[in-house]
Amino acid sequence: MKGRIFILLFALPFAGFGTWMLWLIGSELGDAWAMRSWEPVNAELERAGVETRRGDDSDTYLAYASYRYTYAFVSYTGSRVSISSGADNIGSYQRNLGRRLAGALARNEPIVVWVDPDEPASSVIDREPRWGLMAFKSIFVLVFGGVGYGMLIAAFLRPGTRATVEAVVGDTPWLANPAWQGDPLRSGSRAAMWGAWVFAAMWNLISMPLPFLLYEEVTGKANYPALLGLIFPVVGVGLLVWAVRRTQEWRRFGASPLTLDPFPGAIGGHVGGHIDLNLPFSSADGFELTLTCLRSRISGSGKNRRRRESATWQDRRLAYTEPGSNGTRLVFRFDVPEGLAAADATKAGDAYTIWRLSLEAETAEGKVDRNWELPVYPTGELSRNVDERRLGEAESAQARADDSKLLERLSIRHTPHGRSLYYPMGRQLGPSITGFLIGAVFAGAGVFLVLGEGALFMGGVFTLIGSAIALGSVYMAGNSLEVYQDGISLHTQRRLFGLPVKQRSMHRGAFRRFDTRAGLKAQSGGKHTIFYTIHAIGPTGESLTLGEGFRGQAEAKAAIRLIATEFGLPLPEDEPANDDAPLEYNALAADN
Repeated sequence: MKGRIFILLFALPFAGFGTWMLWLIGSELGDAWAMRSWEPVNAELERAGVETRRGDDSDTYLAYASYRYTYAFVSYTGSRVSISSGADNIGSYQRNLGRRLAGALARNEPIVVWVDPDEPASSVIDREPRWGLMAFKSIFVLVFGGVGYGMLIAAFLRPGTRATVEAVVGDTPWLANPAWQGDPLRSGSRAAMWGAWVFAAMWNLISMPLPFLLYEEVTGKANYPALLGLIFPVVGVGLLVWAVRRTQEWRRFGASPLTLDPFPGAIGGHVGGHIDLNLPFSSADGFELTLTCLRSRISGSGKNRRRRESATWQDRRLAYTEPGSNGTRLVFRFDVPEGLAAADATKAGDAYTIWRLSLEAETAEGKVDRNWELPVYPTGELSRNVDERRLGEAESAQARADDSKLLERLSIRHTPHGRSLYYPMGRQLGPSITGFLIGAVFAGAGVFLVLGEGALFMGGVFTLIGSAIALGSVYMAGNSLEVYQDGISLHTQRRLFGLPVKQRSMHRGAFRRFDTRAGLKAQSGGKHTIFYTIHAIGPTGESLTLGEGFRGQAEAKAAIRLIATEFGLPLPEDEPANDDAPLEYNALAADN
């Protein structure tokens, strides 16, 4: 209840301001409609011009006038210039109208005013509605009113959680989330579709007045750099295209219900089940699913308070397909290790855990893009309703695909001491370029603050942070790693643009186990990617990097199989040798 009162107090000012702006627009439209029956009358100006009102950020303008006219043999005075009242700087309307009236006054010319025949004391010079100004006000209606009323609806019309919280018994915390009280689970694609439309609409409404404002800047002030502002309307068109495509994708593939097996998904067991797609069945289509454990935290304070997601664990799996009730059914199963955090059913507090299942696939019918938030808890339960033979076929296909990707990303070399694995520079070229650009922007902003604004402290901080990001990205792009053995020890050689920078070794007899660790993390929108690093661990915990840049646990396990085969190291007990690996891989293993 306290939470709803807080939302009420926070949302009411937004909703009230949006409502007031809507009332202003409605009043102006009502006045314009009523003035259609007003009659034209000649009037004599007494004073007229443009008033400039200075502000901290910009100037506003107000056309003013007072005039005298006669209607039905009775003399009247008026001062209303247009339907809207108040000063503004939306376009050049106020200045143009004020200058025209001032010119007519200087030339002693009569003007035409519109008079209400039912109330002749009411008159106006310009009875036409200002559509640009109304469009500008509508931005506040949608943004402020949308935020305010959206929060009120979310707070007071959503299903209450008290009953569901009271229904939580013992070890069933997922029942605190109404969406997790039974199968099937719905994807977030419909919400994403409406979110795309809301974001596109808000962006376009905010950027809508820009072309009118820029026209005045360019034609009146010759401010040609202002044309860069046209980027915002162009981005708005792109957002509308994006929203249309999201809608087409939703209508083509439907809600895509997901049934978990077991329910809920199990830490220390399986996260599995099936997804029904509104897609004609074709055995040629391949579908890869990504399961990610995310930690969501609030960072910053005040106006800089933001919620961020970071991935803590991730795996990718190929699903096996079969005909389903909606066309195509995807059956999947992930092995989830113990020790991971459980999902937070209520998402309360500044930090909580999310388990997200993502599906991205290209099909003959178009691209499929779906996300589900799953209840995953440490129950240790296993899937029971899967075809183990079909699942084994999918896992074999997954292993072959992972092994093929490995052979594309690294090369196997012959050296005087035997074979070596070589990870070339440029392995993470995309994230490296992105990081370098971000770092360069930060560093450039810092240099500008120091040299242009004299802000030594802030400029220095920006320059140091940006330079560190840029240099780190250069290192990421330019480093290579070679792993080899000489019969006695394992060796690694790190190079930067071909120049040796670090060399490490571990005696073969000291090897105890493989260790997989999360390394580089990348994020694009709501999509996360974890690149895993593989280490050899010695008896006292010392480690030696044997590989890096593997996407997901499945690819990391494929890398462990390859490394173990190449160097004759023992495989983990749960990682049998892969007999379905590519021919080149098997040939190498046979030679060893």
